[in-house]
Amino acid sequence: MLLYLLITCLSFFFFAKSLSLPPWTSKTKTLLSFYFSKNFFTNILHPTKPDLASPVLGQMSILDLPDLPLDCILDNLSPSGLCSMARVCSSLRERCVSDHLWEKHLMTKWGKVLGPSAHKEWQCYLSSPYHLDSPHHQTSHHGLTKIISLIRSLSSILGDDNHRRRYPSSIPLDSTMSFYLSLETGRFWFPAQVYNRENGHVGFMLSCYDAELSYDTHTNTFQARYPPHGRRAIAIEKDVTWERIRAAPIDASPHHLYVSDSLNELKPGDHIEIQWRRNKEFPYGWWYSVVGHLESCDGNLNHCQCHISEMMVLEFNQYTVGSRWRKTMINRRDHREKGNEEDGFYGGIRKLNCKEDIEMWKRLWPSSILE
Repeated sequence: MLLYLLITCLSFFFFAKSLSLPPWTSKTKTLLSFYFSKNFFTNILHPTKPDLASPVLGQMSILDLPDLPLDCILDNLSPSGLCSMARVCSSLRERCVSDHLWEKHLMTKWGKVLGPSAHKEWQCYLSSPYHLDSPHHQTSHHGLTKIISLIRSLSSILGDDNHRRRYPSSIPLDSTMSFYLSLETGRFWFPAQVYNRENGHVGFMLSCYDAELSYDTHTNTFQARYPPHGRRAIAIEKDVTWERIRAAPIDASPHHLYVSDSLNELKPGDHIEIQWRRNKEFPYGWWYSVVGHLESCDGNLNHCQCHISEMMVLEFNQYTVGSRWRKTMINRRDHREKGNEEDGFYGGIRKLNCKEDIEMWKRLWPSSILE
């Protein structure tokens, strides 16, 4: 009887165990951490072709995983993790360069500074001969420099010359991964806008200008290249921080007048950005301003009629009272570029409806009133 009971219990135990989830479901992180910590730096110093038949934790390789859990693992890897995984074998490389894995990383890190113009510029970049000079086709330094670059920038799988010769098309040039790495390495200059250009020069305080930017992974900052102003040479600014960069809110040339569509709804207290340029050879920049009250209005909201008036006051409160830059008048019914060579030219107006945009301008407010 006891023998029969023992056999029955053992049979039930093995049957129940067969219904449970396999060990990798609870040990995925352990498997990956074991694999990378043991083999990653060894593979950098002594690159070898991976042996897919080699046992890992109880005769299980990561390639033994079904597609769904493997995709989940890859989906949770960082960009450096994906690049490291792509070095393992051709099967994993094909998975790790998939666009759907890199689109999330592209949006997470670069989404706030990449606008439609940046994506258009990337397509033009791919169709030009300059992409042949990209890191995908360059030969890196050997020895210690090569090792340091691989350890320091795990986002690049391009440092291994042997790897490039064996897999010349491992990263499709038109892939999201290629876009991400081109941004990360600073090879691709993308269009965006910079607040308070030229290190917060007093002449550009509370403005935002178009520029081409290149990322420096060593300092986590950008180099900005501003278009020439008239006959002036291209201005270059280094160490531009992430906080000072935004995607262009309007996909248009900085030399084109923006056609405003919100003039009739503007009222005192509304926050706006207005185009301004020093002369007609210069590109426009966007300047922060607030809609003010007419001189004939006492500011009492119960009696204010400023919002129905044809003329509208724009106030630049960063300038001292009495400054010629403090206020300007705009005709909301027939608005077009207005100004002269002495005071500059005012262009289109866009209303700020996003609280984050308004708060950004307030954070950039100068520490002292400008003259």
